[in-house]
Amino acid sequence: MSDAPEQDSKTEDPSQKKLEDARKKGDVAKSQEVTTWFMLVGTAIIFSALAPWTASQISASLQLVLMNADQFDVDGSGFAGFVTGLGLSLIGVILAPLAVLYICGLAANLVQHRPLLSTEPITPKLSKISPLAGAKRLFSIDALINFGKGLIKISLVGIVVFMVAWPERDRLDTMMTADPLIILADVQEMAVKILTAVLLVVTFIAGADFLYMRQKWWKRQMMTVQETRDEYKQMEGDPHVKGRIRQLRQEKARKRMMAAVPDSTVVITNPTHFAVALKYDKSMPAPICVAKGADAVALRIRALAKESDVPIIENPPLARALFASVDVDQIIPADHYKAVAEIIGFVMRLKKSSWRA
Repeated sequence: MSDAPEQDSKTEDPSQKKLEDARKKGDVAKSQEVTTWFMLVGTAIIFSALAPWTASQISASLQLVLMNADQFDVDGSGFAGFVTGLGLSLIGVILAPLAVLYICGLAANLVQHRPLLSTEPITPKLSKISPLAGAKRLFSIDALINFGKGLIKISLVGIVVFMVAWPERDRLDTMMTADPLIILADVQEMAVKILTAVLLVVTFIAGADFLYMRQKWWKRQMMTVQETRDEYKQMEGDPHVKGRIRQLRQEKARKRMMAAVPDSTVVITNPTHFAVALKYDKSMPAPICVAKGADAVALRIRALAKESDVPIIENPPLARALFASVDVDQIIPADHYKAVAEIIGFVMRLKKSSWRA
C-alpha cells in the first residue's frame, strides 16, 4: 500500500526516453496468457497435422527394430551404435513438433513487443532471494489478482473440456476393445475438438489479460511532474541531444529555403561555388534573399532555378559579396542596391520581351 501515494502522483504520460530505458531493462508489456495461447495453437497444429505422420514414423522405426531384433549386435560397442542409431531416427521425427512449438513461442513474444535482448531480468539481486521481499510478493495485491485469474481460467477451461468430452463418453468405453489404429484416430479427433474449444476460451482470456497487463505496465511507466521536468533538463543539457535538435532545425530550414527557390526573381551565381536567390516585387522596399548556399547546396539551388525557369545570372563578385553579407529572409544591404537593381532590371526586360514574343 506504500506505493499507492507515489502512483497517484504519477499523472504524466511516460516520455519516449522513459519507455526506451524500461525496454532496455527488459520491462515490457507482456502477458503469459498470450504465450499460453500460442503454445496451444502449436499443440493443435501438432495433433491435427503432424500427429499421424509422427506416429507412423515412430511406428516404422520401432517395427524395423522388432522385426530385425535378432540381427542387431548388442554386445559391447555394437550396443552403443544400436542405441545411437535408434535415438537419431526418433529425434529426427520429434524435431518437427518441437520446431512448431519453438516458432509459436517466438511468435508469442514478437507480437507483444519488439525483439529484445536484456540481461537485467536474470541479473542476481538481493531482493530476489530476500525472504521479506518474497513474502511481500507472495501476499501482494498482484499475487491475489494472479491467483484469481488462475482460478477463473482453470474453471472456464474445465467447464469447456467437460462440455466437449461428455458427449463422447460412450466412445471412451468402446476404445478399450478397439483396434490400436482406431484408438489413435479417435484420440486425435477428440484432442483436436478439445483443443479447439479450449482455444476459443483462451483467446478471450489472452486478449483481456494482455490489455490488463499493458495498462498496468503503462501506469507503472507514468511519471510525476518533477520527473518530467528533470528529464527535460537532462535532455536539454545533453550535447548529443542538442546536436540532434540543431541538425533537425537546419534540415527544416534548408527544406523551407529550397521550397522558396522556384518563386524567386533571380539567382546570382559564382558560377558554381556560390548561389544566392533573390526575390523582388513592387511591394517590397528592397530585394530579399530567399535562399543561399555554397558548393553542393549552390548546385541544388541552380538546379531548382533551372527547373522552375528562374533566371540564373553569373556575377562572381556580387555572388560572393551577397553570400557573405546577407542571411536568408533578410533584405540585401544598401551597398548592393545598385548592382542588384541592374540585374533585376535586366531580368524584368527579358521577361517583357519574352511576353511580347
